[in-house]
Amino acid sequence: MRMAEHPARRRLSAALDTLSVTFQGMTAHPDEHNCECHWGSPQELSLLKTPDVELDPDLLRRTWRATDWGDHSAVLRRILPQFATALVAGRVEPLFGLEEAGYSFARARWQQWPDEHADPVGEFLRAWWVQSLTDPDAAVPAHQVFAMCAEASGTVGPWLAAWDKETGHLSDRRLAEAAAEWEYELLGDGLPWHVDWYEHDEEEMRIELTTWLLGPATVRLRESGAPADLQHRIRLLGLPERDRYTDPHWPGHRY
Repeated sequence: MRMAEHPARRRLSAALDTLSVTFQGMTAHPDEHNCECHWGSPQELSLLKTPDVELDPDLLRRTWRATDWGDHSAVLRRILPQFATALVAGRVEPLFGLEEAGYSFARARWQQWPDEHADPVGEFLRAWWVQSLTDPDAAVPAHQVFAMCAEASGTVGPWLAAWDKETGHLSDRRLAEAAAEWEYELLGDGLPWHVDWYEHDEEEMRIELTTWLLGPATVRLRESGAPADLQHRIRLLGLPERDRYTDPHWPGHRY
């Protein structure tokens, strides 16, 4: 199969095209405003009220990161085709982690939009997630896409369910990479990314992710040949805190 024919890439490309069509002509609210000192100039603000004009990367970054829009939903709709394309290409550089981009989706409450708007957003997130697991040329590491999708949706369940269905060698390798990134925080009973949106239940997401890693993921890590020390660190998640510290395979983490 030629790389151009990769099914996950085709699906993602179609999802991006649908976003472009769906949100074509969208603008920020006519009365939208923001602090000139901290966000940008009146001329830049006017671009958000002008449909289909490409924003320069710095203006796009300031726009999706701003938390004080009067109508954040309208602002996200305005930038969504360009924002989604930048996300997939790995051109979005958050201050801390890609979950910050997820906060922008969460603040817009996209899941409450009419179906003709919410469905293309949901398909974009699902298509991007599968592409990050199965496309060897994916630009963004799968664990970062996972955190972004979890924060955008407020749950880890659908993304873990999709991972269950992707059982190929590359998806298993992505699992080992993610587990290596996550084990430190999880062994300290923390979520491996920062939860910023007040409606999201951080503890619920941590428990669900840990339970999955101790279940289906454990078998896949073993069968995929993940390093033994990584497998032991995931195993330790199933032990009470005191037993973790006294286990001979405790990695010596300090919190």
